[in-house]
Amino acid sequence: MAKRSKNGGRSARGGRARGRNAARKPREGLSASEEATLPELSSLTNVPDYQKLSFTQQQRDAFQLCADELVRQGEASPDQLHMGCVVRLDRGFPAIVCPQGLARAEFAARLTKGQQNSKVAVGDWVCVRCPAGHDRWLIEKILPRRSDIARWRGKARGERQTLAANVDVVLVSQALGPRPIDCDRVVRSAVIARDCGARVAVVLTKADRASDEVIRQDVGLLRTVLGPDVSLVVTSSQAQRNAAGGDGSQEGELSQLCTQLHVGWGTEGVRDLVGPGVVAIVLGESGAGKSTLLNALLRDDVLRTAQVRQSDDAGRHTTVSRRMVSLPGAGVIVDEPGLRSLPLVGHERGLAQVFPDIAQAAMGCRFRDCTHTREPGCQVRTGLEAGEFPPERVEAYVSLAAEMRASAASLDPDVVL
Repeated sequence: MAKRSKNGGRSARGGRARGRNAARKPREGLSASEEATLPELSSLTNVPDYQKLSFTQQQRDAFQLCADELVRQGEASPDQLHMGCVVRLDRGFPAIVCPQGLARAEFAARLTKGQQNSKVAVGDWVCVRCPAGHDRWLIEKILPRRSDIARWRGKARGERQTLAANVDVVLVSQALGPRPIDCDRVVRSAVIARDCGARVAVVLTKADRASDEVIRQDVGLLRTVLGPDVSLVVTSSQAQRNAAGGDGSQEGELSQLCTQLHVGWGTEGVRDLVGPGVVAIVLGESGAGKSTLLNALLRDDVLRTAQVRQSDDAGRHTTVSRRMVSLPGAGVIVDEPGLRSLPLVGHERGLAQVFPDIAQAAMGCRFRDCTHTREPGCQVRTGLEAGEFPPERVEAYVSLAAEMRASAASLDPDVVL
């Protein structure tokens, strides 16, 4: 979106003015230099087969409607139209798998120049046309999404950015360390996931860096804030590598601790969350161990990793493309670059689903705009004082609710969530 300039919406150079966060239409083709930098499809590994992915009846019906229309208008023959899934995005350029195989695709003019959604994401099901004699397919339509994992990008005139589509479960990756974790990042990731229609699980990585006491504290805090129904798994790629090399002492200790805490352990614990037919996405900051975890799940070091900075334990970006990765004997995981920030804008539904008990109490507050801090007649504070809600859980809810109120108030009036 962009504000209109004083000279009738035209910039000084004569073009249409664009705001900093204005949405860009995808380009219809690649330059020679861009094409040369894209990875060869034949070099890609662990790409899921078409048969490993599943679509809904609604998506199938939408494809058929689009195909019938294109045939009726004489723009394509039935044998040229196929239902495909976006399995990779390299700098915004999609690779699609369909029954005919894997190919790069561009956007049809009817998509980029019309009023349809023309921003494709990994996991999207699409109607593609495969013109005879062409090695590049055309995306004619993005089919309805059953889930849309999206964050807010930009400020007053920002927009929702889809990170992945048609995802079943969000794996929130959080690195353990010598000090207890700050669960704010985990909670806001859970709110985004629930708001977008996906389940949530938390994967605590790098357990070899934390003491048993810290792990117990972190697991207890997450259970208190997120509730007992959210699955937790503790992993340590280092401990499992040591065990493979003959020293299984640390892995045995960590596995025993996880049994005592009633949480999953190791890569098999994660694999249990992503069974056959399940599509998951790993969300976490750079340095949270996402690529290392995926390498362990793939049983091969196919994804590049990097050391965190010693000064502040911050990570470095090693994943630069968005892609689906097929797990042997299990489902599919979307590998996503690390996210520096996860602002909450318009995610009230997700907040209510993560904190249903507190949200229900908030409906009984005397004031509709109650901040649950000091207003009279606040049922959330009443429940807290009565011991119905843990203080940590109320604090997380109140903090995120306040952030969303402030974010909504800062948006330009014509921005629609």
